[in-house]
Amino acid sequence: MAPENLSASLELSVVIPAHNEASRILPYLRSIVHYLTRRARRFEIIVVDDGSLDHTAAAVQDFARHLSTIRLLRLPTCAGKGAAVRQGMLAARGRWQLFTDADGATPISELDRLEQALASGAQIAIGSRSLASRMPAYTVKSRWHRSVLGGFFNSIVQAGGITGIADTQCGFKLFERGVAQDLFSVSCINGYGFDLELLYVAQRRGYRIAEIPINWADQPGSKVRVVRDGIGMLRELMAIRQNDAKGFYSPAGAGHTLAPLTSSSPVLE
Repeated sequence: MAPENLSASLELSVVIPAHNEASRILPYLRSIVHYLTRRARRFEIIVVDDGSLDHTAAAVQDFARHLSTIRLLRLPTCAGKGAAVRQGMLAARGRWQLFTDADGATPISELDRLEQALASGAQIAIGSRSLASRMPAYTVKSRWHRSVLGGFFNSIVQAGGITGIADTQCGFKLFERGVAQDLFSVSCINGYGFDLELLYVAQRRGYRIAEIPINWADQPGSKVRVVRDGIGMLRELMAIRQNDAKGFYSPAGAGHTLAPLTSSSPVLE
């Protein structure tokens, strides 16, 4: 089948960034394949191995040996979650494109809620633990300090220019393909703050964003360190605002002569 015909036939791409996830990724992969196959969906799963030092790539390759729906992309070194998601989303061919975390904190069945939002007119649908925590019909299992510090972080994010979104950092986001290709083609934040960049640019380009409550459970072995990574994301938010001021996120920004700031670029003296 020609690549363009394959792209036209795929309903959904699922992108999973993975760094040293050999012990956690296979149960989630199995659940995604089972769920989407049972629903008779035309889909692809793209696992982006972000320079893992364990057997993540080998585990995925072995699992995918007889499954043409799974693709593995490998980055030679650990470039960061943002970089891994970007590589996967730009390579994705589905009409709708989801990225989700390898630990399975968000059950793949929550995809239904996000797809309903896109079918109703949204162009981006993002999972929200914050909204879900206020509703008795949902279950959000999070360590208390993540909830407290997450609320503080979000207040700073709101002041930094991303307004009206209660949970910017949930790793479960669905995009129309054209929107995903547009946003990821200008994104440059490689760390955990890449979500902030996507939403910042999306709001300024006028994309319709729906925030959807979802069930979510914190998983053992999380690589996120709330204080350290929170500080890093605030630095990245400053880089995003500087990039915006320099015109990198405007249609004319592609021709700018300076390189955009990334998560590794010095922002604070």
